[in-house]
Amino acid sequence: MDISIIGCGYVGLVTGACLAELGHNIIAVDNNLEKLAQLQRQECPIYEPGLEQLIKIYTTEGKLRFTNSIAEAVRGSQIIFICVNTPPLPDGRADLSFIEAVSQEIAINMDSYRLIVEKSTVPVRTGEWVKRTINTYAAANVEFDVASNPEFLREGTAIHDFLHPDRVVIGVSSQRASSLLVQLYEPLNAPLLITDINSAELIKHSANAFLALKISFINSVAQVCQRSGADIKKVAKGIGLDHRIGMASMEAGIGYGGMCLPKDVAAYIRIAKDLGYNFELLEAVEKVNNTQRRWALEQLKKIYPNLEGLRLAIWGLSFKPHTDDLRFAPAVEIIQALLQEGAQMQCYDPAAMEKAAQLLPKAIMCKNALEACHQAQALIICTEWPQFKSVDLLKVHKEMATPLVLDGRNLFEPKRMAERKFQYYGVGRS
Repeated sequence: MDISIIGCGYVGLVTGACLAELGHNIIAVDNNLEKLAQLQRQECPIYEPGLEQLIKIYTTEGKLRFTNSIAEAVRGSQIIFICVNTPPLPDGRADLSFIEAVSQEIAINMDSYRLIVEKSTVPVRTGEWVKRTINTYAAANVEFDVASNPEFLREGTAIHDFLHPDRVVIGVSSQRASSLLVQLYEPLNAPLLITDINSAELIKHSANAFLALKISFINSVAQVCQRSGADIKKVAKGIGLDHRIGMASMEAGIGYGGMCLPKDVAAYIRIAKDLGYNFELLEAVEKVNNTQRRWALEQLKKIYPNLEGLRLAIWGLSFKPHTDDLRFAPAVEIIQALLQEGAQMQCYDPAAMEKAAQLLPKAIMCKNALEACHQAQALIICTEWPQFKSVDLLKVHKEMATPLVLDGRNLFEPKRMAERKFQYYGVGRS
């Protein structure tokens, strides 16, 4: 099939590259000329394992090409995926201005039937609004359908998630649209859930909200563990082995970050309010997550009441491993708070150093994990990169001025750290 992708952000690039992998011809559109130049050089502007390789393969083969022309993309494709950003507004609502602008451009340039698919995360009933917008600007005799096809990609494993999904959700209002999308995703051999557009839109927000709920729940349990002498690892395993609950998202830590969960929880709260419902449960989820980010600072102040001039090491800056995404990353908030207290921050992350240097100019960016620990009076672990587990702890101990570790991701076992003479604090661990 001939397919266009409007928006070369995270979702758009992964979607376009993976659809090319499935054999389709892809035109990807973005209005950022610097990003386009980078992509045309076969360079990936984001860190996502395997993505740059797919871009190189399919741009070379001619199955994936990039342009700044929506008109070219619309006229050269049958299915159009809208993958533009929907950033949060101050009141929690999603900013749909990019969706509106793209919908107008699509409408103006349609000359025959097109299927327009929402891939961006949008509030329920956005599909109805997109349809009205296109009807306003499209020629009277042009047929089209609007559909919702939410993404469920995890940063760091996005290629695998796209090609091996748990399910594919398709929200449609016509058999024609349904047939096209079923045909598109047939090679994946994944469960297909075909529903109405409103339900598909709500599935995305509901799924992310539930994941956030699980994370905030286990972090709240960790607080009880910390006060009672119980071990959150054992408690979480005992809970997660119940098949009705499961082990996924049951790791206690310093809270969730990234663009999806914080944005979508806030948006869902706002969506519910607009519909006349006060979603108190999600408000509590949000509150717990914001509180959990203060764990490291609170633990540190119990040991060092005055943080002025303290030299501190940070392992991990991205909001999760295998990505360079710093958006809503707990580490960024923690570092900013500690800098305000007058501490000196020595930071290392396997992927996010370049972005972090721009975002945190007052922090010191180090070449490796060991260098970050040089003469440090405490080490704070903010991201559970697997590389950190292989660092020689004896060398870390020798490098630090004070062998104090605040493990915000429970990366290490307390017994092992005690054996190596560290003063160790995990989240909810005894």
